[in-house]
Amino acid sequence: MSQVPTFPEAPPPQPVLLPATGTAAFWHRLPTDQKVAFISIDDGGLARPPAVAEFVWRARIPVTMFLNSPAAQEHDVYFRQIEVAGAVVENHTINHTSLAGRSYSYQKQEICGAADRLEALFGKRPTLFRPPFGEHDSTTLQAAHDCGAKAVIHWTETVHEGKVRYQTPEKVVRPGDVLLMHFRPALMDDLLAALKAIHRAGLTPALLEDYVR
Repeated sequence: MSQVPTFPEAPPPQPVLLPATGTAAFWHRLPTDQKVAFISIDDGGLARPPAVAEFVWRARIPVTMFLNSPAAQEHDVYFRQIEVAGAVVENHTINHTSLAGRSYSYQKQEICGAADRLEALFGKRPTLFRPPFGEHDSTTLQAAHDCGAKAVIHWTETVHEGKVRYQTPEKVVRPGDVLLMHFRPALMDDLLAALKAIHRAGLTPALLEDYVR
């Protein structure tokens, strides 16, 4: 915990505008000028480091977990502990297969089926969706909307084995950026690396759900 940076207090969130088109919004980064960035963790089936819940709680990190519903169901106690510590559970499909190019009925089953199960497990229906591998099409945005998602969230940086990999040549976290990591053995290193990168950029971690209402 001694390595966790000290951040300025996050500003009061100014929610972003959602489209009025009847489909979910899609963002690589949230359209905000506020000095915040967002931490997200995907999957849940591969590894579940035991120290995550306490780390999230002690460091007061706002986290969004995009979970596959079978992993969430099998390890629900683990994810509830992280949720209580300050995280929010969102949707990452049932089977973690690419959705782009698939039929509306297939995509809706993957998204709605996972949303139904996550709502039953955690008592809240997901309002954000991340497609596996980030692969999506216009059908994905429609199906996500019809399953209750307000936005489909991509990412602007990935974090793996303690290293931040930037998707832009500036190699700096910018306001509204979404940092992606996974439930893998090195997740603790990834969380710390993400926090340090956010701190270097003069930003503060914030919760996605506070900005997409």
